[in-house]
Amino acid sequence: MKAAKTISLDWIWGPLAVLVLWFAAGWLKLLNPLFVPPLPEVCSSMFRMIVGGALLADLANTAWRTFLGFSLATLIGVPLGLLLGSKQKLYEASSVLVDFFRSVPGTALFPLFLLFFGIGDNAKIANAVFACALIILVNTIYGVRNANKTRILAARTMGAGPARVFFRVVLPNALPEIVGGLRIAVSIALIVIVVTEMFVGTASGLGKRIFHAHQLFQIPEMYAAILVTGLFGYGLNLLLLVLERRLIHWAGR
Repeated sequence: MKAAKTISLDWIWGPLAVLVLWFAAGWLKLLNPLFVPPLPEVCSSMFRMIVGGALLADLANTAWRTFLGFSLATLIGVPLGLLLGSKQKLYEASSVLVDFFRSVPGTALFPLFLLFFGIGDNAKIANAVFACALIILVNTIYGVRNANKTRILAARTMGAGPARVFFRVVLPNALPEIVGGLRIAVSIALIVIVVTEMFVGTASGLGKRIFHAHQLFQIPEMYAAILVTGLFGYGLNLLLLVLERRLIHWAGR
């Protein structure tokens, strides 16, 4: 019988050490509570806002905008990346444009998106789509172009046609790069959404909550919202990591 796999808990020591140091610094009054409030006070504010429903509503709105922006970026970036990566002439014709636009910070274009889409959610989501689609596009292109040449040649030698080579050899080889791009993109989507929520046209969202608490000098509430944002982003990345390990089980072998 196969031995049961043990679950490593080594990951817990880093976060636990940070929480212990934070608690100790607050208890010993080593930090100015006006700027870094004690951990129990932050946890109390987080619990109060969650029970009251305000923080959950903000999280739901931010999650929806992030999901929509990330999904649209995936629908654009993956097919376009597969096309550009597999066609040499198209890749050469578009490489300068792709490199130019991915060098432009997504949040720097938010005023431009406000002009085109107004002050509502459309501008925020479009901004996230722009920033994420470029990351997914580049990773997909590199994944296709760096597919194992020996396997491609072997498949062609055995009489496989272009479509069969692409779907049986190129695409499976490119999937680890594509999923890696998706993991980066989902974090960028959350960053863009939270940052743009701090500007005009937002009634609810984690970015709005953080900025509003800062404006009113409600520091514990601000830290609580920041922690929830970080935990949400970590959860998104962990979800994609689990999917990667389950769906792309051949990667790295």
